[in-house]
Parts: sequence; structure tokens; C-alpha cells
Amino acid sequence: MFLKNYRTVILVGAIIAATLILLSYNLMYDTGTSVLKNMALEAATPFQKVFNLSVSNVKSAWKRYIHLVGLEDENRKLKSKMAALQEELILYKEGNLETQRLKKLLSLQDTYPHRFIAARVIGKELSVISKTLWIDKGKTHGLEPGMPVLVSPGLIGRLTDVSWHSSKVLLLIDENSNVDVLIQRTRVQGIARGAGSRGCVVRYVPKIQDVREGDVVVTSGLSNIFPKGLLVGKVSYVNRLDAGLFSKIHVAPFADLASVEEVMVLAAEQQERDRREMKEE
Repeated sequence: MFLKNYRTVILVGAIIAATLILLSYNLMYDTGTSVLKNMALEAATPFQKVFNLSVSNVKSAWKRYIHLVGLEDENRKLKSKMAALQEELILYKEGNLETQRLKKLLSLQDTYPHRFIAARVIGKELSVISKTLWIDKGKTHGLEPGMPVLVSPGLIGRLTDVSWHSSKVLLLIDENSNVDVLIQRTRVQGIARGAGSRGCVVRYVPKIQDVREGDVVVTSGLSNIFPKGLLVGKVSYVNRLDAGLFSKIHVAPFADLASVEEVMVLAAEQQERDRREMKEE
């Protein structure tokens, strides 16, 4: 009964005892071909393979990690460089666009025999009530109220309020704006009044006069404000059906007033400038 209950314990103890005896014998008479040693080596071989494989995987993973860290750092540097190049490209494009705009503005000096002063737009008021611009030039630069303001290709308004270093421009489409004009093709005269989003309306043109859509409208030079021949716009609509003696003529300005960034202020005619220079001499 005792042997039956402790059979497993006795078996394990016998194996341990046999192992100790073989180990003692191996230590006393080591021949280099110990059975126990061979058994231990055989038993350790699979574990060694697993261990070596694990170490190899860890080394490979570490190398990949180091490589990925390097790639990530390089990628970050490339993105930063790309962002800097894109910013530089945007600046070059902006500079190129500004150069083209200024070139068109300067071409006005070849078109009209006047002295111009270039200015930059610093503010806009394109509300329902008021259609005005603010520019960065004023009295210290020789500007005075009433001077015409142009962009390429034509007139956009006139100066109304002038301070020392800034001025207010009343646009053609403002309802308070009135310009003496004529139809370039037929020389029919009228007054162009601002009509807000509709552009301008030419008033006091009799219905019997020949005015067509597409006709070019220029300043007539009858007032002391606008010299003759400045481009104003094109006729976009003619209505002779309404009651009254005059046609209803709508004119679309040549310039896109909402996108104006630089302007040229017509300061004086060339002849007047020459006379002033001669007096100064």
C-alpha cells in the first residue's frame, strides 16, 4: 500500500539518484564522452536554436528600427525643405505677378502724356452705400483732391479726401460719382454716373443718337477734372423703350475694381509739368 501511494515519488527519487551517481562518476573519470554530457547537449540543442533565432530576430528588428528612425528623420528634413521651397516659390510667383501689374501701370505713361504718381491700395470699402479705396500716398507726395486715378487699362475714379500720407479714391461705380464722357465711335456726349454693382449709367443721351452695345466710352474732357480720352468702359446695355427722351445706357468699367492693388494718380499734364519746371529754373 505504501509503494502504491508513493510510487511516483520513489520513481522520481530513483531517477535523481541515478543522475547524481552518473554525474559523480563523470567528474571522477571524465573521458570526454560522458553519456550525461551528451544527453545534456542533446537536450539543450533545441533551446539553443530557439535562443539564437530569438537573438537574430531581435538584432534584425533593432536594425530595422534604427533604419526607420533614420528614414523618418530624413523624411522630416525633406518635408521641411520642401515647405521652404514652396514658400519661396509662392514669393517668386507673387513678385512676378506684382511686376506684371506694375509693368501694365507704367505703360500708362506711354499711352497718356501726363505725369503719374504710383500708389498702393491699403484699404477698400465696397459696401452698398460707398464704393471707395484708400491709397498710401497723400499731400507729401504731391497729391490733391480731384486728381484722376487710373489702372491698366483705364480710369477708375478720382481723389476726394487727401491727407498727408494717404488719400481716398471715389470709384466710378459709386453713386456720388459723375464723369463727363462720350461714345468714342459716334462722339455722342453724356454723363456717366455710378450705379454700384451695375457699373455706370450714361445719362442725357437722346434716344435718336446711335449708341450700341460694345461701344467704347471715354472721358470727354469738358470738365477740369478728367483729361480728354481716358478709357472708362464699354456699353453693356442700351434701352430705348422706357418713357422719356433719353436712352438708358449701362457701361461696364474696363478695370476689375474689386481686385485693384496698385494705382496710378494722374498728377499733371506733360505740358503743365514742363511749364512748372521752366519756371523753377
